[in-house]
Amino acid sequence: MQCILFDLDNTLYPPCCDLFSLIDTRINRYMHEVVGIPLENVDSLRRRYWQDYGVTMRGLMRHHRVDPEDYLHYVHDVDVRSRLQPDPELRQALLSLPQSRVVFTNSSRAHTDRVLDALGIADLFDAVFDIRVADYMPKPYLEPYQRVLDQLGLAGSQCVMVEDSVANLRPAKQLGMATILVGDAVPESFVDRHLAGVEQLPQALACWASCGTGSPARGY
Repeated sequence: MQCILFDLDNTLYPPCCDLFSLIDTRINRYMHEVVGIPLENVDSLRRRYWQDYGVTMRGLMRHHRVDPEDYLHYVHDVDVRSRLQPDPELRQALLSLPQSRVVFTNSSRAHTDRVLDALGIADLFDAVFDIRVADYMPKPYLEPYQRVLDQLGLAGSQCVMVEDSVANLRPAKQLGMATILVGDAVPESFVDRHLAGVEQLPQALACWASCGTGSPARGY
């Protein structure tokens, strides 16, 4: 494997940090205060847009003509450092990986930079691919994955995708990537390995290499 693609939120840091709750509040405020959606309709519309389009923003773009850049700036205007701090164990784990490391996220580049900086790992990635990589088309649509591979100049079989979302691993597997799920989600058949956290990744990949198999062994 030549490259490891890491999701950002709830992957490079655990969900217990609860950074998403700050972003969730900003999304609700944007829908109500900026777009003008009645407060009693915000939750149901947000769930529907997320289910139909992968991210709330796509539904707001399509049905309310929202400017995606305005949305991204607003909803990610949160105090990242109130929930995240430097993680030496994570840093050491990433440093031990011989492969190229990139971030592939549905968030914005500005948010990604703030998160990586707060975790103390901003210098460890060769590239960041955000929601703009495929004209605001998010994971799990196939197009952003293909755009990332094209820009990297790699085939899917040369990459590993690390994610907390099972749904976001399906297209990675369709493109030939090895797939690693982190966190508490229940893996499906296309998930090659399930880890508690990214810190376990070096050991998992080392075991994979030593076994000489076509995909990482399943389990923790």
